Amino acid sequence: MEEMNQNDREMDHEMILGLLNRGDVEGFREEFLTHHPYDQATFYEKADQDIRHLMYQYLSPKEMADIFEAIEIDDDEYEDLFKEMNANYASDLLSHMYTDDAVDILNLLNKEQVATYLTIMEKESARQIKDLLHYEEYTAGSIMTTEFVSIPKNSTVRSAMNILRNAAPNAETIYYVFVVDEDKRLSGIVTLRDLIVSDEDTLIGSIMNERVVSVSVSEDQEEVARMIKDYDFLAMPVVDFQQHLLGIITVDDIIDVLDEEASDDYSKLAAVSDMDTFDKGPFTAAKKRLPWLILLTFLGMLTANLMGMFEATLDKVALLAVFIPLIAGMAGNSGTQALAVAVRGIATGDIEEESKMRLLFREAGTGLITGIVCGAVVVGLVYFWKGELLIGALVGAAVFGSIFVATLAGSFIPLLIHRLKIDPAVASGPFITTLNDIISILIYLGLATTFLGQL
Repeated sequence: MEEMNQNDREMDHEMILGLLNRGDVEGFREEFLTHHPYDQATFYEKADQDIRHLMYQYLSPKEMADIFEAIEIDDDEYEDLFKEMNANYASDLLSHMYTDDAVDILNLLNKEQVATYLTIMEKESARQIKDLLHYEEYTAGSIMTTEFVSIPKNSTVRSAMNILRNAAPNAETIYYVFVVDEDKRLSGIVTLRDLIVSDEDTLIGSIMNERVVSVSVSEDQEEVARMIKDYDFLAMPVVDFQQHLLGIITVDDIIDVLDEEASDDYSKLAAVSDMDTFDKGPFTAAKKRLPWLILLTFLGMLTANLMGMFEATLDKVALLAVFIPLIAGMAGNSGTQALAVAVRGIATGDIEEESKMRLLFREAGTGLITGIVCGAVVVGLVYFWKGELLIGALVGAAVFGSIFVATLAGSFIPLLIHRLKIDPAVASGPFITTLNDIISILIYLGLATTFLGQL
């Protein structure tokens, strides 16, 4: 029975397409608008241009704004979608969105589109959007919303509830009410629960919490995300250097930030300029991947050139060449493991300044232990496979040295890059792997050349 109810709630795309194509406006609106905006957005994303034009005719800008609040498309698609719309329709759509979401979209459009929409938009909406547009991207100011509820410190609970009732329809959240002084400086916070359980004549100043955690308007969005996660807030106030309340950042915006940052870090770890999606064509995917692959090809040529320097050694003992992939692979794997731990620790804020040395010592110890164990295993395998104890010892020593150095490099490089104010995810897996290939070959063939007379 539960499964039937679930199916009843699912949107019938074919039926809705039929209603649109037949021009049944009332039937389309009655069926389409009963569904959640996320389901509406999913339908819109899959629709072709002709169907979208019909939707613009049958849905108001406010109803379309709800769809764009829930839409999940690539950044480069917004410009084409807005070009499809009548300029007045698009302008009204943006004015009905929450300010921070409208600003996010406008930042993706060309300057001519932005200027057009702001010119014909209702003045108050345009002013609020312009106030946010000048903030630097990826800062608290760029993701905050100005639709929040604030009340004077000297007001009563009765007057605060009246303010809340009037502001609630346009506010992004009403569970936190922010208290400001006569100069609009943030003084405290009260929750909706505080207001409901307090006597109507109680002064707000006597029930508010004065220990308010806030963020600067210029704070990086990743740091804001960490703070909201640590404190379990539904919203966080954003202030300027004089503590004037400028806006708030809500938890739903932070979820978007976390998703964006995770995708960005994963893209860099995979050495992809921007994360591919499966619905993109092969040419689009190749365009994003080729720059990194070409760069890695040149780095790979360094590895090949390095092996050429030890050609004489390989000519004399050809068996050495068999173990190069083994050594390079183990070094690459151990380096990538250490890299993942370091990048994740930096991204989550778990690695503080005082714990960086502790991380390096731990990874050095880990590399030492894993190197010794893996080296000993390789010595035994080579001896039983080829009956060559000296070559087994050489390969085992190279495995030990390569794993130890690769593990240390995998943790040290992201920390160094982070210290230089660069995203540590730039130290991506393929780059660490290529670097460790070079290190492992130098160690292996360097040892082989040194002890060539013994082989």
